[in-house]
Amino acid sequence: MTLSGTQTLFFLIFLVLVWYLLNTMVHIPTFPYYLSLTAVGVVSIFSIKDYMSGGKYKGKERIPGKTVIITGANTGIGKETAVELAKRGAKLILACRDMGRCEKARDEIINESANRNIHCRKLDLASMKSIREFAEKINKEEAHLDILINNAGIMRCPKMLTEDGFEMQLGVNHLGHFLLTNLLLDKLKESAPSRIINVSSLAHVRGTINFDDLNSEKKYDTGAAYGQSKLANILFTKELARKLKGTGVTVNALHPGVVNTELIRHIPLANSSISKFFFFPISYTLFKTPKQGAQTTIHVALDPSIDDITGKYFSDCVEKDVTAEAENEEIARRLWLISEKWTRLT
Repeated sequence: MTLSGTQTLFFLIFLVLVWYLLNTMVHIPTFPYYLSLTAVGVVSIFSIKDYMSGGKYKGKERIPGKTVIITGANTGIGKETAVELAKRGAKLILACRDMGRCEKARDEIINESANRNIHCRKLDLASMKSIREFAEKINKEEAHLDILINNAGIMRCPKMLTEDGFEMQLGVNHLGHFLLTNLLLDKLKESAPSRIINVSSLAHVRGTINFDDLNSEKKYDTGAAYGQSKLANILFTKELARKLKGTGVTVNALHPGVVNTELIRHIPLANSSISKFFFFPISYTLFKTPKQGAQTTIHVALDPSIDDITGKYFSDCVEKDVTAEAENEEIARRLWLISEKWTRLT
C-alpha cells in the first residue's frame, strides 16, 4: 500500500511514541505487560482490517474476445476492476468524463496488464447529450457488448445540478446510468449471454424515494439524496431484470464496501489536512482499498455460477438481502416511468 506524506508522518510519530513509551518502561517490572498489550493492539488492528477487507473473488476465468464498458474507470474501484478484467483478456472501454485522466489510467492499466486492447471514450453522466453521443458511438462501432459495469458515481456533494437540471447525485448515479443502459440494451441483447452490473451501496438502507420532491427542489440533504440515488440503483436493477426476462441479459446490483476512494472527497473529514491526519488510523483500519472494493464487481461480472441469476444484490461476493422498499415493485415501476420521462427515453 502506498502511503501519502501525511500518512507516513503519522506512522513516524506513532513509532516515535512507541519507542518513547518502551524506553521509559523498560526498567519497570510491568514492562512485559505493556509490551504484550501493545502486541495485542497491533494484532487486533490488522485482524480488524483483514476482516473489513471482505470477500475476494478467486475465479480464474479468462474472457478474451469479450467487450466490457466500465463507467468511471479512471480511478478507484472502476480502475481496479479494469486492471483485473484487462489481465483476463477483455477488450475494455473506459467511459470517463475527464479524458486526460482517462488516458493516464489507460497507460497504467496497459502497463500493469500487458493488454493493449484498452480504449478511452468520452462520457459525462451529468449530460444527457454526452450519454446519447457515447451510446450512439458504441452502437455504431462495437460488434458486441458483453458486460456493462455502471460504476461511476458521486457522493454527498453540495447542491449542484446536472446539465439538464437534475440534482447531481440523482442525475449521475441513477438517471445517467438509466439512460445509458437503455440506449445500449439492443446491443446487449444481440450479445447475449451478457451482463449488466450496477454499483449501488449499503447506503440504500437509509434511502427512500421521495416522489413529492424527487429532484430535491424543496429541500436538499446530502445524505438523503445519496441514499435515494443508491436505492434507485437497486429499484432500477430489479425492474430491468423483470423486463429482460428471457433475453439472456442479466442485471445485478452490488455494494462494494466502505472503500477509500475519491468518492469521499465531498465529506468534510476528507477535505481538511488536520482531520485527515487524525482520521487516517480509522480509515486505514476500517476502509477497503480500491482493489478490495472491486472484488464483488469482478465476482458479479465473471462468476459462472451466477449465469442465470438476475435482479439480485451482492456484497462481499455473496448475495444479500435488501430493504423492503428496494423490493417494492410498485415503487420500482413508478420510478421507471418517471425516469423514462425525465431522460426523454420515450
